[in-house]
Amino acid sequence: MLARVHSFLLSGIDALACEVEIDHDEAGMSPRPVVVGLPDAGVKESVERVQSALLNSGYAFPQGRVLINLAPADLRKEGPVYDLPIAVGLLIAQGVVRAPAPDAWTGTVDHRAFAFAGELALDGRLRPVKGALALATLAKALGLRGVFVPADNAAEAAIVPGLEVLGVRTLAEVVGLLAGAVEPSPCPTPDLSSLIRDAPAPIDFGEIRGQEGVKRAIVIAAAGGHNLLMLGPPGTGKTMMAKALPGVLPPLSPEEAIEVTRVYSAAGALPHGQGLVCSRPVRSPHHTASSAAIVGGGMVPRPGEISLAHRGVLFLDELPEFPRYVLETLRQPLEDHVVTIARAHGAVRFPASFMLVAALNPTPKGDMPRGEAGHRAMQTYLSRISGPLLDRIDIHVEAPAVPWRELSTAGNGTTTAQMRERVARARAAQSPRQGAATPNARLSGKQLDTLAPLGEDARSMLGQAIAELGLSARAYDKIRRVARTIADLEGAARLELPHVAEAVQYRLLDRRI
Repeated sequence: MLARVHSFLLSGIDALACEVEIDHDEAGMSPRPVVVGLPDAGVKESVERVQSALLNSGYAFPQGRVLINLAPADLRKEGPVYDLPIAVGLLIAQGVVRAPAPDAWTGTVDHRAFAFAGELALDGRLRPVKGALALATLAKALGLRGVFVPADNAAEAAIVPGLEVLGVRTLAEVVGLLAGAVEPSPCPTPDLSSLIRDAPAPIDFGEIRGQEGVKRAIVIAAAGGHNLLMLGPPGTGKTMMAKALPGVLPPLSPEEAIEVTRVYSAAGALPHGQGLVCSRPVRSPHHTASSAAIVGGGMVPRPGEISLAHRGVLFLDELPEFPRYVLETLRQPLEDHVVTIARAHGAVRFPASFMLVAALNPTPKGDMPRGEAGHRAMQTYLSRISGPLLDRIDIHVEAPAVPWRELSTAGNGTTTAQMRERVARARAAQSPRQGAATPNARLSGKQLDTLAPLGEDARSMLGQAIAELGLSARAYDKIRRVARTIADLEGAARLELPHVAEAVQYRLLDRRI
């Protein structure tokens, strides 16, 4: 008997249709079931898990020849996601599960209208899998009625509206639903706006004493979507401010939240039972991380830290300690906001639209340099960062040691709420001018000529700065973008001398190196 079950395979963060076909011949002779369709070792091991799960759940494993085909056969299949569809297919092939009669009650669960995914434990329990949100999106696009997924994946899959998401805990529960012995109870579609609105707030900037100059730079960075670098000795609050930054940024839109959730789901980084990434992510990889961990990679490409930071913040602490070849891999994603990982069987694109926030000490010892020897040590240490990478960081700001008087003062400085209000006002000025999807940091040179006109004094001062600092054409545009954001914070239409002067001051490392 031939059985067919809908499932999926992951390509990047997208799901592709996969049909699990079971051919069972009781009269045939075969020592064990055969799995074809370009399976990896994990998929081949599925047969052993499925056999134990069926037997321990009270169902027979088919005798005779069993051929399992995963179509299309030219795409590699990996992981335990096919355990459940293979088990359901074997039960259909044996006649344990049947399609309902044409005149059956419309609420009857017809396996032909559902897609299946899940890892089976040996006792028949279902464990979560990667990519449940992508599966639900695919099922809706294919016109299917719903999906069967492990209970831990149900909240994630239920984000897709107009789809019946049946979260199941055991193989016996799946059979009960398909046989009509258990009444289906689909997982409700959540209110995404409420989930995002109720997301817990990160660290408040009011908890950070001093550093008002850095807070000003963070407001500018958040208002224009600019990359930021903080230079200062240890213990000045650089890490704390980077983690507090998402609270200043505008909240995720429902579409952005789904986009981020798809990345986390494909990476297997979504906490079990959590259906949606509600806050802008902050990723802070260690400086020993490999380029594959940062950018993404593997035999079957998976998203790296820059994609997990999509729509959020990638924080690189101790920037010069990262291997130079790792840092250089960031140059293309910083410009294109996507990363393409090529393999022999094809290329996969992952989204990588993030704000880069970097922190570094002035010297390997961490202290500010003193004397000629100290300055030479600083120059040597900072030279580990290439000029092209520094060009791609819009704002360089110094985070000095906080004096005792400021540390001991009872009153707090600028709070997250105050900073968020300024950012929202600047973003509101940008939206009608260039569209909400294009912050100032992404304006092209041609757009800057139109949207960021320079006053005469500002033009003269910028030309002098370019000549004296030896800035590149990219740095020239970076200064204009930052100045455009400063002008938006001030409510000015034209870039005047104070806006450009402040923007030039944020090229700190261009002045030091």
